[in-house]
Amino acid sequence: MPRLLISEEIAARIRSCAVRMYPHECCGALLGREGDAGREVLDLLPLANRREDSPENRYSVTADDVRAAELAAREKMMELLGWYHSHPDHPARPSEFDREHAWPWYSYVIVAVDHGEARDLTSWRLAGDRAEFQPEEIDLAYARTRPVGAGL
Repeated sequence: MPRLLISEEIAARIRSCAVRMYPHECCGALLGREGDAGREVLDLLPLANRREDSPENRYSVTADDVRAAELAAREKMMELLGWYHSHPDHPARPSEFDREHAWPWYSYVIVAVDHGEARDLTSWRLAGDRAEFQPEEIDLAYARTRPVGAGL
């Protein structure tokens, strides 16, 4: 099973964003590096939820947001590893809408927010044929022991 290495501090930032935006979905980009141990999330780029008609149960990013995330990753000598968003008052698993709008390869972190309180944090990757999401293990205990730039 693929692994997403994420610090407690980064996970707390995702949860905080989700609680702050509740009852709407929050969203943002996962920046970091791919390595032998898994994908390591080193930073986040919070983004505005561009969905105007139903931001409480959908999120949308624009092509400009994607370009901004790619640029932010390059400037930090990182990669755009994926995306995060919240599910207000719904489980932290991808919806059919999520599947229809996702791209293979990326990690998709979802945090459930139950009545304004952050709960489960999960990660998923869309299969290459786009038929379904596969779970991705999140390693919250992972702690970076090397300086940024030293690789995994």
